[in-house]
Amino acid sequence: MSTVASAIDRSTAALSSRNAGLAKSTMTVTRRAVLRYVRTPQLIVMATIQMSMFFLIYRYLFGGAIHIAGMPYVDYLVPGFIATGVLFSGIGAAVATAEDLHEGFIDRLRSLPIPRSSVLVARAIADTAILALASAVTVAIAYAVGFRLHGSAIDGLAAFGLVVVFGFAFEWLFVTLGLFAGNGQAAQGMGMIVFPFAFISSAYIPVSTMPGWLQVFAKHQPLTYMVDSVRALTLGPHAHALLGHSSSYFVTRALIWAAAIIAISLPIAVAKYRRG
Repeated sequence: MSTVASAIDRSTAALSSRNAGLAKSTMTVTRRAVLRYVRTPQLIVMATIQMSMFFLIYRYLFGGAIHIAGMPYVDYLVPGFIATGVLFSGIGAAVATAEDLHEGFIDRLRSLPIPRSSVLVARAIADTAILALASAVTVAIAYAVGFRLHGSAIDGLAAFGLVVVFGFAFEWLFVTLGLFAGNGQAAQGMGMIVFPFAFISSAYIPVSTMPGWLQVFAKHQPLTYMVDSVRALTLGPHAHALLGHSSSYFVTRALIWAAAIIAISLPIAVAKYRRG
């Protein structure tokens, strides 16, 4: 019996032993998702290396061409890259969801007396954990290549916590895409549709350098608020001069966007899960 089939049997057996509540069923399915990563370490390694590799490319490719007043480009880049790194993990969530659907794991869970949302919550939690690991490794590499935190250590931890929150919100968007895709290859292609939003934001260059018609969208899309909230916490005294607002201005708007993404994606994902 394959590793995947064994995981399916153990998970469904644990859940079918009795009517599991939301917490119990979510914990069981999350454990199965985490074990899948542990038993296939290539998935963790690739998620971590891919994010770090792209960071190094951006750091040295754009570092000599883009100049930010009052700070090295690496200090401007890192908050933007880490915040938009949620998209790297998100594609993995879309693919994993589509594969679970294709391999029959989700079909078997649908037949069990468990809350429908628990399966999807578990998927989002497991992939958010992978995002947190990949982001932590990338931050460590960023320090090795010149990035420095200009705010307090508490501000830095708050910024990292925000990235995890943003990641959890986007996981719901990608889980929804995975349910509609039906297979891993299609899910990967659908996930790539979101990537242009990372570039049409303040992540890599100031929005003010974009054409006027593009600035309107770039300033008000969710990733820009998320990037600037992380940047406001990590740049210390440079933040207000660069961004024009306090950290609370960006954090509040970023959290509103994160809540909106979950509020829209979660019910769509649950409805799709129920319909099959």
